[in-house]
Amino acid sequence: MLRTEHKMAGEENFKEELRSQDASRNLNQHEAAGHPHSWSLEMLLHRLRADHTKQDDKFANLLDAVGEFGTFQQRLVALTFIPSIMSAFFMFADYFVFTAQKPYCNTSWILAVGPNLSEAEQLNLTIPRAPNGSFLMCLMYLPVPWNLDSIIHFGLNDTDKCRDGWIYPDAKKRSLINEAQLSGWSRCRRGCRGNRAEATAEFDLVCGAETKKDTAHIMFMAGPLIGSLIFGLITDKIGRYPAILLSLLGLIIFGFGTAFVNSFHLYLLFRFGISQSVVGYAISSVSLATEWLVGEHRAHAIILEHCFFAVGAMLLTGIAYSLPHWRLLFLVGGVLAVPLISYIWILPESPRWLMMKGKVKEAKQMLCYAASVNKKTIPSNLLDEVQLPRKKVTQASVLDFCKNRQLCKVILLMSCVWFTVSYTYFTLSLRMRELGVSVHFRHVVPSIMEVSARLCCIFLLQQIGRKWSLAVTLLQTIIWCLLLLFLSEERKSMTILMLTLGEFSLAATVTVFFLYTAELLPTMLRATGLGLVFLASAAGAILSLTIINQTPSLLPIFLCCILAIVAFSLSFLLPETRDQPLFHSLEHSPQMRNKVKDMTTEDTSSDDMSSDDMSEEAAKNVILNAQILRLDPYPVSKPALEQ
Repeated sequence: MLRTEHKMAGEENFKEELRSQDASRNLNQHEAAGHPHSWSLEMLLHRLRADHTKQDDKFANLLDAVGEFGTFQQRLVALTFIPSIMSAFFMFADYFVFTAQKPYCNTSWILAVGPNLSEAEQLNLTIPRAPNGSFLMCLMYLPVPWNLDSIIHFGLNDTDKCRDGWIYPDAKKRSLINEAQLSGWSRCRRGCRGNRAEATAEFDLVCGAETKKDTAHIMFMAGPLIGSLIFGLITDKIGRYPAILLSLLGLIIFGFGTAFVNSFHLYLLFRFGISQSVVGYAISSVSLATEWLVGEHRAHAIILEHCFFAVGAMLLTGIAYSLPHWRLLFLVGGVLAVPLISYIWILPESPRWLMMKGKVKEAKQMLCYAASVNKKTIPSNLLDEVQLPRKKVTQASVLDFCKNRQLCKVILLMSCVWFTVSYTYFTLSLRMRELGVSVHFRHVVPSIMEVSARLCCIFLLQQIGRKWSLAVTLLQTIIWCLLLLFLSEERKSMTILMLTLGEFSLAATVTVFFLYTAELLPTMLRATGLGLVFLASAAGAILSLTIINQTPSLLPIFLCCILAIVAFSLSFLLPETRDQPLFHSLEHSPQMRNKVKDMTTEDTSSDDMSSDDMSEEAAKNVILNAQILRLDPYPVSKPALEQ
């Protein structure tokens, strides 16, 4: 009897939905014919369409019963904030480790014959000068067996490259470049002959070794080339929860351990490990948030996570400015990351992933726990809908991105867009560095603007959807890059402004892109797809670092314009995902859902012709009545539930 009542109620609701769809379609026809636009009515139609799409996603109905955005979901979103801050902290630390230094050859040999010489006198006697009177930083006068008076009277003539390393008399802080040399200078001031310890020689990144700094940046960006694939497969294979824990463990170990490295090669190894952890957390956390949240709450969660990533960049700038030693920077970061160990006990697993893995019991337990935290009760008929998938997720692999035509199209398009975004962002950032802008300015001001840019995405995503939001942000990037091409190098302030606005647009593009990509991919391969997209991102960053150091300044910007125009054009080939349910398997893509909806529209078009004379007021009443009926998302009467 109860099942019969459920079935009848479901049929009535379905008929009511068809009637409301007819009314909304007729109303749209009237508006197209010249009726004045009503904003409130448009918002009502939008909400009605959103409710219709929820019927296609049984899991969305379950999450509504759990609590659409209750205490559990709020806590989940809050848990993403601290790791996002630490990811930015460790990601941009290189910019403060390799601070510019002015080196001179270590000529402490002269202190053996003149221990009372000042620093200026020592440099004047032992360092050759250029024609303009400045000291040559990479040359020195060779030692001679003379006394101090003879050296002052006759002077020194024979020069050679620096033999005993370098000193940095003007340095106020210890960076990776001058840490050991500062200590060596202070020791030699007490009378040693300048033979430094062998273990300190590997940090000399001056006088022909400046390219090592670019090597460190490239090595850091090479991490995602491997880490994106590894963590993408891990996240889809063993779950979102263990993948997040692995990435957080990597942040703690490699971030904290960087403070104790004693060679440049070891520093590169630890930075490589940190970059993999950063990309691993980005993939797994976005997958988890996407699968736990519904509707606009999903967009808001990812936007807030990215805002705190910008906060992490600002925090790094403030700490780096106040600390006198680069090792202390990583020590502080490691200490701040230690509390992330508690995520072992408080982080949930994705119920969608559990269901696709066939772990129905665990999925139900997770949903019931979330409902208890939100002080909700899941109706038994909804909980019974969590069933084993028809096709097990274990059969899915990365090869499906080649076999499935629609999925291959999506991943190729998104990879092209992400390659463009990454290349353009790093090109603009490196261009600002070439202009001599302070490293602190390059991080604080763009980070503040990135927060505002990402908050603006909330409005864009709500009003025009994912597809058009991506197009709008890419169009802005094209405009700023074109303006950069026509600005002369003399107008430095205007160039810096255009670069900052370009980073502003790209920050919004990244946020929209993350959300859009996660919604386009199926649950069974969501993390793997994100990993492939990150692979394209890393390739774009490496290409930017390679090109900008070997080509004229305008050519990289011109390439940014070309790539942005191509990405803008490709974005129109992607389907819209706003208010669309997430799909779990390869057979239920957004493209297939749109085809089904188009067929439904064609089948019901003949019935619409008989209602063309419906007035706008009548259409409003029908929609309002349908909306009232939709307030209860479960087609089960209250007396039936009580039974």
